[in-house]
Amino acid sequence: MAAGTGLAKQMRLTIETEREDDGRWLAEVMGLAGVMAYGESREDAIRRVRALALRVVAERMEQGEPSARTTTIRFTAR
Repeated sequence: MAAGTGLAKQMRLTIETEREDDGRWLAEVMGLAGVMAYGESREDAIRRVRALALRVVAERMEQGEPSARTTTIRFTAR
């Protein structure tokens, strides 16, 4: 539960993937500017970008940004 509100806040993040001409996979988190990562496989790129997104959200929480006050983060890859 979010402190003081009695409600849990959720952040839903969508991951879009694309295969590059050189064979690498690129995964990007929509809604978090600049959060993208390459991987040897689609799964590798998704794993890397999820970790990066969590670090970005954690940093925003530490800085006290209102948009980062959340208790649940859900990822959807497409």
